[in-house]
Amino acid sequence: MITQQGQRYIHRLNLFFEIAQYLSERGFEVLRYDKKGVAANYTILDTNIWENATAYDYIQDSKKALNVLLQQPDVDPKRISIIGHSEGTLYAPRVAIDNSTNVKNIIIMGVLAQNPVKVVEYYQDVSLPLEYASQVLDRNNTGLISIQQIANDPLLRHFLVPSSITLTNNTKAIATTLAKDLGTSGYISIEKQLKPLLVKGYENITSFKSLKCNDIGVCPVLWKSLSSSIPNLNIIGNVSKSTGILILNGENDSQTPVQQAFLLQQRLTDVNHPDHTLITYPDLGHLFYPSSQWQTGIGPIQQYVLADIYSWLESHNGFTPVTISSSSSYTSNSTKLNK
Repeated sequence: MITQQGQRYIHRLNLFFEIAQYLSERGFEVLRYDKKGVAANYTILDTNIWENATAYDYIQDSKKALNVLLQQPDVDPKRISIIGHSEGTLYAPRVAIDNSTNVKNIIIMGVLAQNPVKVVEYYQDVSLPLEYASQVLDRNNTGLISIQQIANDPLLRHFLVPSSITLTNNTKAIATTLAKDLGTSGYISIEKQLKPLLVKGYENITSFKSLKCNDIGVCPVLWKSLSSSIPNLNIIGNVSKSTGILILNGENDSQTPVQQAFLLQQRLTDVNHPDHTLITYPDLGHLFYPSSQWQTGIGPIQQYVLADIYSWLESHNGFTPVTISSSSSYTSNSTKLNK
């Protein structure tokens, strides 16, 4: 059975396909590639390679993809753009810095600015569910929520109950497990009881000891390498001033919150990078599909986001544009900041 997180990862792959198709139909040449050890439809070809890949390995793979593109006779070697989404936003700037002669533009979508494990994962596992419990479940502002509320709520119980139980969707079994773990079948304090549980879950994940490779592509080796990597906030300012930078983020992104995009944009402003643009999209989530502020909606990337990518690339490349994509709307009410 594929979990909701697994479905989100598959839709991330679809996102790259949709971008590639949209751009290629409009005259761009696109090179799209799978992660190391992975085949189509997220099939693991080599478990050993997959489980031991690091962030450094993925950066090197991106550089190899760039070299493949440079070898194509009809590719202009000085007008190449790199697209990275989510985890890929960590890699795209680094590849651009090391290949400033060839990389004319980078587009980063659903961005990571701070440490993805120490900061962003904490937001996902602790801060966001606490906000949800307080703002949605605690309707009377008592600071308390019931065990039954948690058992009936698929978002919050995801953080507190083993997936082997939650996947059955048996609320009675979930409530029994929660009551046993919390020592009560009634109400719990959001601050005094729920928060410590969420922090404990976060600490278990980030200890790298009990974590196993799962269906969203996070293995302990990769997780540890991401934790020790230099944050994008410290890297982005080193991108050549001749390289255009487009930052896209959904305002309802519950995985890489829009504040991460604002941090990168501010850093680029501080270093006087002459060509950077930030576009944020109201009501869109991590996959650039309509989402609540609490959970990633699953579906195709919105057409106006694709149109923004195309329009920006066209204006930055001129004729015969070229792009490569890598992992992990222009409307009147969108936020568009230009430098």
